[in-house]
Amino acid sequence: MTALLPTSIVGSLPKPAWLAEPEKLWSPWKLEGEVLAEGKHDALGLAADDQALAGLDIVSDGEQTRQHFVTTFIEHLDGVDFENRETVRIRDRYDASVPTVVGPVSRRRPVFVDDAKALRARTDRPIKWALPGPMTMIDTLADRHYGSREELAWEFAAILNQEARELEAAGVDIIQFDEPAFNVFFDDVREWGVAALERAAEGLRSETVVHICYGYGIKANNDWKATLGDEWRQYEESFPLLQQSTIDTVSLECHHSHVPVELIGLLRGKKVMVGAIDVASDVVETPEEVAATLRSVLPYVDADKLLPSTNCGMAPLAREVARGKMAALSAGAAIVRAELAG
Repeated sequence: MTALLPTSIVGSLPKPAWLAEPEKLWSPWKLEGEVLAEGKHDALGLAADDQALAGLDIVSDGEQTRQHFVTTFIEHLDGVDFENRETVRIRDRYDASVPTVVGPVSRRRPVFVDDAKALRARTDRPIKWALPGPMTMIDTLADRHYGSREELAWEFAAILNQEARELEAAGVDIIQFDEPAFNVFFDDVREWGVAALERAAEGLRSETVVHICYGYGIKANNDWKATLGDEWRQYEESFPLLQQSTIDTVSLECHHSHVPVELIGLLRGKKVMVGAIDVASDVVETPEEVAATLRSVLPYVDADKLLPSTNCGMAPLAREVARGKMAALSAGAAIVRAELAG
């Protein structure tokens, strides 16, 4: 991995059309049984190869083995009923049919460890694995057992820590926790959200990341963004807390957003994954556009702590668009890397 401006995607990549319906979130699998299991790992390998061909320094699974970044983890837990579903408001933004917590939550066995081993065998580059964060897990469920968001968050944090430790043992170099809910529930973030996140990452030797964005480029999220005005200052709530936390890296949305770039200065001293790729557009950025985004943040984050990335996952995009965006990310980072070295 390059020592300066190492590049990576944040989360998901589009799945092959033979595995799931393209350009759609929550897309059902087209395969079943052992054929599905084999197909998932085939897709994981293709995603790893696409990242390597694009020149990315850190390789992830592209979430090829999961239907959704939160619920695929949850469906492997005891205490959650996927048949008894309820409609809830996700991040105060849109309604979704979700599973229900009906008893104590627990994890019988690892969820992603076999997938992580398959990815580790596919590449000699550093690998990153994403897990849902405790608060975002809560926001993707109906709770009929605990009656306390905080209590359930601490249960999930302990379960996530078990999974993260086993992913680390399987060769994962960087473990990312996805917490888009941090951009919505500010009181919870202050009172227990960051502490629960730290519990999820407790004792890890792997690098840790928290990813906070404004969501996939779907209509519900884009409509919400349109209500936020000329300046998106949600990060102002969480960044000072995360700057003081034990989490190594903060991943944020930047390119084509209305986030005031100076807010990144609130993280001074932390590593920062800066989203230089817009996932809400099919237009492939030019390398120079990526470079311009990276230059704009350098007054607020030290170059040796800057990790160029995407704003969010790219599952809803066409595969060729995602490939083009990854290549642009790599080329844009190379431009700035050369400027810094020169």
